[in-house]
Amino acid sequence: MGTRIVKLPDVGEGVAEAEIVEWHVEVGQSVLEDQVLAAVMTDKATVEIPSPVAGTIVALGGEVGSVLAVGAELVRLEVAGAGNDEVMATPKQAAAAEPSPAPKKPEPAAPRKEPPPAEPPKSVRTEAASPSLPRPAIAKPIASPAVRRRARDAGVDLRRVRGSGPAGRISHDDLDAFLRGAGGAVAGGPARVANTKVETIKMVGLRRRIAQKMAESKRRIAHFSYVEEVDVTALEELRKTLNAEERPDRPRLTLIPFLMQALVKAIIDFPEMNALYDDEAETIDRYGGVHIGIATQTNAGLLVPVVRHCEARGLWEFAAEVRRLSEAARQGTASRAELSGSTITITSLGALGGIVTTPVINRPEVAIIGVNREVVRPVWQGGQFVPRTMMNLSSSFDHRVIDGYAAAHFVQRIKGLLEAPATLFIEA
Repeated sequence: MGTRIVKLPDVGEGVAEAEIVEWHVEVGQSVLEDQVLAAVMTDKATVEIPSPVAGTIVALGGEVGSVLAVGAELVRLEVAGAGNDEVMATPKQAAAAEPSPAPKKPEPAAPRKEPPPAEPPKSVRTEAASPSLPRPAIAKPIASPAVRRRARDAGVDLRRVRGSGPAGRISHDDLDAFLRGAGGAVAGGPARVANTKVETIKMVGLRRRIAQKMAESKRRIAHFSYVEEVDVTALEELRKTLNAEERPDRPRLTLIPFLMQALVKAIIDFPEMNALYDDEAETIDRYGGVHIGIATQTNAGLLVPVVRHCEARGLWEFAAEVRRLSEAARQGTASRAELSGSTITITSLGALGGIVTTPVINRPEVAIIGVNREVVRPVWQGGQFVPRTMMNLSSSFDHRVIDGYAAAHFVQRIKGLLEAPATLFIEA
């Protein structure tokens, strides 16, 4: 018998490391050639790593969440024959064109078991044998800062706790006994037991990538937000009219397709919004094609599928493509190409949209448009209050390359198009 070391392969162009997001094997398990060993995630995709040889797993190169460099030891196998060779696994090619579904959400780490409270001394357990007498209610209890902190966190009045130490000093054991009910009621009420459980959950997979990207975006980009109120009464009437005519070739319209149409038209006048900023090279790439990312919440985390070349699409195409991509993202079947390449992003929490948000820019983009919830409220028009459907647009911009003046005019242009929806369909 011999030993074979399987190394982490090059899983994509320009990729120097990958995170282990799922193990399919364990130490002591026998594996066959081409049997999947692990799933690893890079910035671009999740790929499965098969075993290049048959053997028995002797050691794993890391736990779920570990980040390995390309060429690092992934697994160590015991194989028939001399062994002693290092081999590089070959990632499954299917993941390059159509990555495997998003990794399973890791099981939460088991709660750390708290040690059972120490058995209280007899002086606490048996009141008759206790040399300490209860303190008057007005007496200040004697206890260490740590005991006081625990009592405060547990909502315990230490004046109700019987101390077993010198001069009635309250120890951790005394507090534990009280929390178990030996000390009676807290401040005259029923005894309450403090929940001291702490659950530690490791950030792995997509959740870790999201955290890294959000932190990098806030660290590098000088964000500023601009909020504008929009009267969408006429737009909602148009949307309902169009949805009333049900046709199998036309999906139901939400607000998003109309906003996408408004973005396409507004970008004609403000091309600097449809751009990517390389802050290392200090260059701005302005795109002719409008590739709109649609922030989509999935069980695995936030993904941004991209509707490409929106300048060449119409309202119904927007609706169909948004629905298709959103479903693919939630089911974990969206391809790498469908999850990258956006030049500007729309984010919306739908009915949970709140009044105002401050969205984080999808770096290296320079602008993101946020949709808040619609509210019907009285608006002063023509000398009287009338009910109108109002909505806020909360947008963020990269102040390094976008001035506040330009951002305000850009949002005002979008506002004008949405408030007069017929203008959305007039060719410039």
